[in-house]
Amino acid sequence: MKQFREERAQGQKLVMDCDHLGIKRFFRLDAAAYEDGALPGRTKELMGLVASAVLRCDDCIDYHLEQAVKTGWSREEVHDALHVALVVGGSIVIPHLRRAFASLEELLAERAAGTLPA
Repeated sequence: MKQFREERAQGQKLVMDCDHLGIKRFFRLDAAAYEDGALPGRTKELMGLVASAVLRCDDCIDYHLEQAVKTGWSREEVHDALHVALVVGGSIVIPHLRRAFASLEELLAERAAGTLPA
């Protein structure tokens, strides 16, 4: 997770430093999609996790796993959400499911130790 966070932060800085209005608008739209609305933001994070698993985007899976753990979802709740992704996406999701389970354990350990970044 540490490497993922570092690479994501570096890439994010490069993208945001380009000062392209369309790109910045898209990133704001993306962030707004996960804010509280008719559905709580924490529920939307599980939806993002499921979509990311079905689309097989490991970076997206790690991002949404981290957000899900930060917002208090339990191991069992995340497993249940990932079960939906597996059913929807099929067996091609299995390698991403394995990685997600490993990342989840790391994130839950960080949360338990009080070292999960804010």
